[in-house]
Amino acid sequence: MTLSTGPSVGRRLLPITPRHDAVGAHSRSSRDPMTCLFRCGNACDHPEPNRSDHGHVQDEIAKVVGRRGLLQSALLGGGALVIGGSVAGAGRAAAATSAVAPSGTATAGAARAAAKGGDLTRSFTAVRPNKRDAVTTAAGHTSSVVVRWGDPVVPGAVAFDAAAQTPAAARTQFGYNCDYVGVLPLVPGKPLGDDALLVVNHEYTDENLMFPAETYTDDEIKAVAIANHGMSVLQIRRGAAPGSWKRITPSSKTPKNRRIHAGTGFRLDGPAAGDERLRTAADPTGTLVRGTFGNCAGGMTPWGTVLSGEENFNGYFDKSGELDPRYTAEYARYGIAGSGKGWRSVDPRFDLTVEPHEPHRFGWIVEVDPHAPKMGPRKHTMLGRFKHEGANVIVSANGHAVVYMGDDERGDYLYKFVSAAKVDKRTNLAGRNANKELLTAGTLYVAKLTGDGSDDGQYDGTGRWLKLCTDTTSFVPGMSVADVLIFTRLAADKLAPTKMDRPEDVEPNPVNGRIYAALTNNSDRGKSTMPVDEANPLASSMVRTAPGAPLTSASGNRNGYVLEIAETGRLGHADRYFAWNLMLVCGDPAAAETWFGGFDKSQVSPISCPDNVSFDSAGNLWISTDGNVLGSNDGIFRVPVEGARRGQVLQFLTVPLGAEACGPLVTDSDRSLFFAVQHPGEITGATFEKQSSTWPHTDDFPRPSVCVAYVDR
Repeated sequence: MTLSTGPSVGRRLLPITPRHDAVGAHSRSSRDPMTCLFRCGNACDHPEPNRSDHGHVQDEIAKVVGRRGLLQSALLGGGALVIGGSVAGAGRAAAATSAVAPSGTATAGAARAAAKGGDLTRSFTAVRPNKRDAVTTAAGHTSSVVVRWGDPVVPGAVAFDAAAQTPAAARTQFGYNCDYVGVLPLVPGKPLGDDALLVVNHEYTDENLMFPAETYTDDEIKAVAIANHGMSVLQIRRGAAPGSWKRITPSSKTPKNRRIHAGTGFRLDGPAAGDERLRTAADPTGTLVRGTFGNCAGGMTPWGTVLSGEENFNGYFDKSGELDPRYTAEYARYGIAGSGKGWRSVDPRFDLTVEPHEPHRFGWIVEVDPHAPKMGPRKHTMLGRFKHEGANVIVSANGHAVVYMGDDERGDYLYKFVSAAKVDKRTNLAGRNANKELLTAGTLYVAKLTGDGSDDGQYDGTGRWLKLCTDTTSFVPGMSVADVLIFTRLAADKLAPTKMDRPEDVEPNPVNGRIYAALTNNSDRGKSTMPVDEANPLASSMVRTAPGAPLTSASGNRNGYVLEIAETGRLGHADRYFAWNLMLVCGDPAAAETWFGGFDKSQVSPISCPDNVSFDSAGNLWISTDGNVLGSNDGIFRVPVEGARRGQVLQFLTVPLGAEACGPLVTDSDRSLFFAVQHPGEITGATFEKQSSTWPHTDDFPRPSVCVAYVDR
């Protein structure tokens, strides 16, 4: 959906406003229609880009690993895999007993970690669903804002003024709609000290909420919006209360502060770098890209850098005429239609007719070294191009870097990358520099899941990682290595992997070694193009219009799942075989279809639309949500994954009206929970003059912000 088209037409009486029908007719998403319009251009109102006729889980016993072998293999690398996932509403019998993990190294390790854990691993009373315009934390805890949209990031930044925004000022200030949150030691390889580095993504902008009326031209709005994308790196310092942190005023004493924006140069590396399809008039080498857009989640690497995922990049490109017929299939598979944000009037590279290759330069995993502000960030072509939610790294037992990724689209796939070289164990500069090359060569895989086919009250099975390519060899018939990496979705389609329900954050648990994937939802699940299967079992879900309102049925998987994977091959995370189960079938505990790892459903919080995941030192899973359809604000939840309380979902906090909870990140010896409050007040009908929220209540308009929660002593 085009938000604005054509050249500037002088002063507007109102800021850019989506067409009435674009908002009002949109009802298929769990999010507010206004969020869907500005973030992804109402993606779920369009046919899913994956039209391939394959990819549902075959309900048969796995040929790769026998059932008994599955359970034995799951013990490798630390602990037993708990298998469980009853979903009565989809043909399984509801289980009433709790699933208790057998004793094993992972369970024992988690118990030891919990005994030493900090405040956030302790018990708390869950926050009840609510519609408050505030961050509401569990009793005994509090939260504070660390940095807001418009706060200065680099020395000399102009003071923020909503009525006098400029691109130059925005490139020095904290950008809009913060998403991923990373916190790193000020010195790489050292523990967190009194100071640290905060790294944050800025995913997208909402021009309705950002700009006062009668103040800006169309082109001024677009230019400022472009500058509010990207990433921020800034130094933070411990606050007076244990677990609290605060922003440091930028100065010569914060030399690592940095604003990454639309003008920042990114180097493309890996096998596809320099390919003809990555070349433009501005970059005839195909190796240097300006900016990063649609950055969603990410992860911190063992060598002290940050990975960031370019997600809804397809919505940034317009057309002034016909599209290049060479890329008809490729554009369609990526949802690129030439109906973007109107940015071509201020930057011609966003005109597909003029620069048909420009969108091929987005949709990558970005790596930034926060400790080297003069070093340009990179885009890793070896990790494939799709709607990356993020990327997270674990070191395999045999020393290779293994990266897990999800493609955030209805019916798209889970991916894994294994580096060719081993991780350099040196903590000095030479070791860090060697490790920063790890993601340029290796093997890229896509996941195929197989259900066990038994009517055992469980959604579980085995799976294989299918080889897409190495840095020198393609395993996809008719496609070169560059083909596979630039058009990864089309390459994966040919191998018939499993279509999943919007795989978003995919992260390894550092305590038990298992992988946890947030499958947010899929309103199309159950249609003929996307039948239910054992890994995606719901054709309908129960929803609420408000806390306490009656449950009603909605088509598709509206509340999402959390998938648990245990790598079962002898090489562990570097191998090709795994076991899987649906640990959580999210929703209201009163709904028959929900499942909470076997835990007593009368003692859990309702949870809808899991988005990002993280872990504390005890291995507890922390989940943030995006698009709650149970009538409450979104929030953050803690879930044990081991022992008698496995699956006990408890809500730790809720975010303000219209907002999404992003992050989360438990750090500082489990004393601090960092999280981002994205798009507060993004509710249909809101404008700058008529806001639905004013959080964090420092102005008469909302300001997306990064916060930290901690014990209120």
